Amino acid sequence: MREILTALDEALQRTEPVALATVVEVQGASPAQVGFKLLVRPDGTVVGNVGGGALEQRIRDEALAALRAGKSRLAHYSLREAGSDAVGMLCGGEVTAFIEVYLPMPVLFIVGGGHIGQPLAEMARIVGFQVQVVDVHPERATLPQFDPAAISVQTCVVLITENHVTDEQALRQALQTPAAYIGMIGSQRKVGIIFEHLRADGIGEDQIARVHAPIGLNLGGRRPAEIALSILAQIVQVQHGQTGQAMAVDSSRKPNADKDGSDR
Repeated sequence: MREILTALDEALQRTEPVALATVVEVQGASPAQVGFKLLVRPDGTVVGNVGGGALEQRIRDEALAALRAGKSRLAHYSLREAGSDAVGMLCGGEVTAFIEVYLPMPVLFIVGGGHIGQPLAEMARIVGFQVQVVDVHPERATLPQFDPAAISVQTCVVLITENHVTDEQALRQALQTPAAYIGMIGSQRKVGIIFEHLRADGIGEDQIARVHAPIGLNLGGRRPAEIALSILAQIVQVQHGQTGQAMAVDSSRKPNADKDGSDR
């Protein structure tokens, strides 16, 4: 148990995603016991055990699927050769495991800490982002320079400098990373010119399509804080794979439903 908790703490300190599977219920014969734990990393390596054999392999695979989806889940296994949830064992028991996903805090990397970058950083912290700001003015920055090596699949990149040349330079670097979101401020004309520069240098349409530019959702506001809000709204929309439509017209969601599923 101590080894598992130590490994979990180390992963959290390194901001690495992991899943912790815990056996929460056992009925009948089973090699697993309530409380058995298995820590699963994205590369498939594990710490601990939940009984070994086919059951442990199934729980490991379920934990990897939960990591990919980014959501915790409850999983049931039947220790039989056939039937619902069967894992191909002869014990005959039933096992339920809770698979808890630990994801690092998402990072918002802002290149440009000016009149839009500052309110964007404040709002992003409120909604749960770890914010890093790069700016030529040290008093506005948390980092001295843009480091593509620090960008992961948990990172969103926003390019809002005061110069189109630095925006393009940073964009070229960002496109070499696995960033979950890349957005660049600018008019349609500026964006079109920069995209043509990228195409001329052999950067493919699939890469260019990753860039949200002009950045943000069209909320109508033109003040710096309103533009920052539109940028953050688009980032959250992309994070959750939603449409960005008003709740009243988006049939995929029912925000005012009662717990029993009925609408008020």
